Amino acid sequence: MAFKVMLVYPNMRGMNMLPPAMGLLSAVLKRAGIEVRLFDTTYYQSVEGKEVDSDGSKSDRLMARPFQMPHEVTCKTSNCFTDFRAEVQRFLPDLIGLSCTEDMFKLGVKLLSQVRDLGIPTIAGGVFPTFAPDIVLNQPEIDIICRGEGEDALLALCQKMERGESYDHIANLWIKKPDGAVKKNATALIDMNANPLIDMSIFEEARFYRPMGGKVYKMFPVETFRGCPNTCAYCNSPSQVQFYRQETGHSYLRRKSFENLRRELKFYKDVMAAEYLYFWADTFLSWTERDFEEFCELYQEIRLPFWCQTRTETITKEKITKMKNIGCARMSFGIEHGNEQFRQKVLKRLTTNQMMLEKFRIIEESGIPFSVNNIIGFPHETRELAFDTVRFNRQINAWDRNAYPYSPFHGTPLREECERLGFITHADIAQSFVVDGSILDMPQFPRKEVNNLAKTFNMYVKFPESRWPQIRQGEAETEEGRKIYTALKEEFIAKFWSREPAAAAGEEG
Repeated sequence: MAFKVMLVYPNMRGMNMLPPAMGLLSAVLKRAGIEVRLFDTTYYQSVEGKEVDSDGSKSDRLMARPFQMPHEVTCKTSNCFTDFRAEVQRFLPDLIGLSCTEDMFKLGVKLLSQVRDLGIPTIAGGVFPTFAPDIVLNQPEIDIICRGEGEDALLALCQKMERGESYDHIANLWIKKPDGAVKKNATALIDMNANPLIDMSIFEEARFYRPMGGKVYKMFPVETFRGCPNTCAYCNSPSQVQFYRQETGHSYLRRKSFENLRRELKFYKDVMAAEYLYFWADTFLSWTERDFEEFCELYQEIRLPFWCQTRTETITKEKITKMKNIGCARMSFGIEHGNEQFRQKVLKRLTTNQMMLEKFRIIEESGIPFSVNNIIGFPHETRELAFDTVRFNRQINAWDRNAYPYSPFHGTPLREECERLGFITHADIAQSFVVDGSILDMPQFPRKEVNNLAKTFNMYVKFPESRWPQIRQGEAETEEGRKIYTALKEEFIAKFWSREPAAAAGEEG
């Protein structure tokens, strides 16, 4: 009988896109003859007693255009915890593998608690276990963690367990022993070009559909790079680079071979009938000039519309022209903060506002729709500083923009600063900034102020400054405030989403 693994992905509706890591781990295990199933909570209508629709929330806060999901996407009305236990009892896995983002970790642990009495070993992997291993292993529901990449470690663990052999020395694993001690093994990098194609058979059909610019497409993720060359303080990429350099002596930043990239792209187009692709590299245009030319030549064979995110520093008119010619349909850029000095000193983003505006004009002239990402509620920030972000966005003619409360994830340099300032402790787990808002309650910028400004951010950007006092009234969590907010929202949708972006972001009227 084959060894069985139940993969678990705790999520809320619209929160996280299809997780490529789950499909990749499944493919690696199945290639070795291991049986795999996935339990994914994404399309449960209610999780932990509350209905959450992240995509709908973004639309409600004017950060994404309204859309209509196709009939393939339906929500489960049953209890996810009851369903999980029943699924585990039917499948009888030899190992349960949890992978989740930090903000979904508590949900993941609660799922595991439903089956702890069955005595099935558990392993947790991902960025959170990598950078907060003590917190994760402190959970009685978790026996093993994977620090770093999991493809080789998970396969080796399954094979050792199947043969009844000791798995105490598998690289990347930290193992909780019966006496409470933890066996900590060394870290190793995997050969990403040895990986098989992602196993799409474990996902529900609904997982393939995602909104983009007000429309819904059958959309698939494409990996090009692992890691990011930049050192932004709000991101875990600097910590990943440092972690792997210290642990292995090698760089975490790697590129998939073009041979494997072509194979993956053709699979999505020819087998999965993709309508749209998204490249999930942190900085898509971090290619060398030669590699970028080769990518463009390769993608001429595919020519599906695609989305990518990159940094303004990587933009040139020549690159954007080529991107549009091969099918780039939408791009995203991180601004994060509109105050140049604050952005450089606190966030370690060494860019100027002038340079960003010049690059955005290149994108605008190309005709490629683009969105910009902003963050509110950083440590040391005030409401006044946050309005520098509002004012800077008024100079940018983006198709869409968002502004979310800052979330201090473990493994980011700014997390350490938040702990140093006493806003949180090491044990505090970051929550969903989309659903729950800010976890920080700072004296100079209280949580309520941060969340309310995030909710009204796009109104401040698009309506004239003469309307700002009215918008401020709409921030209030009162019956009158909600009435004003609803009226402003209806006006916003009618005025700004009934057509393409106008020549100026902050319009009068």
